Amino acid sequence: MFSKNNPIQRDQLEIIALNQLVPQEYLVRKTEAALDFSFIYDLVKNVYSEVSG
Repeated sequence: MFSKNNPIQRDQLEIIALNQLVPQEYLVRKTEAALDFSFIYDLVKNVYSEVSG
């Protein structure tokens, strides 16, 4: 926990990927592995701009 009395903690940065926060046995992960959702890109491409990064 951050506090004014411990300046070391305020200077630290922790990078966490969202992937690390979701358990491997989570239902959404199992669903994504079992189903192919790639068809959605064609269905929604007309509502997104074509900006290349």
